[in-house]
Amino acid sequence: MKLTTSLALAATILLLRAPSPSTAFSPPSGLPPGLPSRVSNAASNRGRWTSSARFPRAARMSGDASAKAIGVPIPKVKVNGDRGGADVNGKVNGGGSPGDPVVDGTDDSGRRVPFPLVLWRFTRPHTLIGSAVAVPSIFLLAAPTYASFATPQCLAALLYASIPALLMNVFITGLNQITDVEIDRINKPELPMAKGDLSHNAAVAVVLTCLALSLGLSVLHPVFGTAGLRCALWGSFVLGTLYSLPPVRLKRHPLLAAFCIVAVRGTIINAGFYSHALTAAFEGASASAAAGTGVLACLLHDWKCALSSFFFGVFGIVIALMKDVPDAHGDRIFNIRSFTVRLGQKRVFNTMKGLLIALFAAFGGGLLKWSTMAPAAAVAARRGLVGLVCWAAGWSANREAREVDPEDSGEVYHYYMHLWKLFYLSYLALPLVK
Repeated sequence: MKLTTSLALAATILLLRAPSPSTAFSPPSGLPPGLPSRVSNAASNRGRWTSSARFPRAARMSGDASAKAIGVPIPKVKVNGDRGGADVNGKVNGGGSPGDPVVDGTDDSGRRVPFPLVLWRFTRPHTLIGSAVAVPSIFLLAAPTYASFATPQCLAALLYASIPALLMNVFITGLNQITDVEIDRINKPELPMAKGDLSHNAAVAVVLTCLALSLGLSVLHPVFGTAGLRCALWGSFVLGTLYSLPPVRLKRHPLLAAFCIVAVRGTIINAGFYSHALTAAFEGASASAAAGTGVLACLLHDWKCALSSFFFGVFGIVIALMKDVPDAHGDRIFNIRSFTVRLGQKRVFNTMKGLLIALFAAFGGGLLKWSTMAPAAAVAARRGLVGLVCWAAGWSANREAREVDPEDSGEVYHYYMHLWKLFYLSYLALPLVK
């Protein structure tokens, strides 16, 4: 507890004293020393970026000569399918810089965007929805019967876990945006800070408030503040902070970044909330209750917890590395040596696609075979149905990838969002395998 408290204090100090984004990172060797600041000035002051299918995913200013002037290679660009961030005439929507004292942005027509909408975009809604779906599904999986899920005790424990989980999600995604403003101006200029809709100070206030509330709830209640909940929240905080915040910034190191993703998406979230559900909602009512309801006991002695942790750990790796594929250009400029930068976009895209298809195929086949050994017809039907859903999801992942060019940011982004839909579906189907 002393270590995590120290980390929380250190994160607060570093956030409040964070260097300006233009000086937070240095360009890799071989690029002009002033490149990050020139990229920033080009994005926020001139507003002359053109866009690809997924916004201006690479540093492309209007005119090839302008791009070459700052030493940025010109990527393949498509102007069809622009979603915002910068229009086809090269004007950046919103404008401004992270230090500007603004919290409301402007839309394409110049009207101010309300702060609640800016805040909603800042939360990265697709990840927030993932957490909102995951926690109830894990509770249902841990429930001894489906009827026991609808008890007041369970619903209260679920609500008490869901609120800090969503707050911690905002902290982690928000911290990543705070530390990646300059990179996001190239890779994701539609994000509130990169676009100039949300100031640095306002973003820091949001993430620190979410962090304080989340960690506070983990220890506040004598019954619902379980060891499993503390493991899920404090573990996510520690690894999320180490992943994004200098000087550690594990995202610069592919293997360590992969470890963080597996640990958070697999072990910490699934095992932590599973343990919390058994302890706070079902009072240890489980086939493995004799072995205890701690996080480690759940992983070692409860097959439902172990298999779900493995499945979503692998799925988390696929989503995280697929996210890096369209970000290769900005990551390369700012010396983020991701697997995509090291191995190439095509190789990482095809490997992650293959890994996800294999994951769905293996679990689908296992569930179909397992359904034949079920003790009751209803159980066999549920497991067989989830097995077929797994195969359908694998087929969908393969079909959607056929027309995707791994070097086209817009196409990869749409495929990446399709994977999030499969992620939601997987959690929705999870309780049916018990």
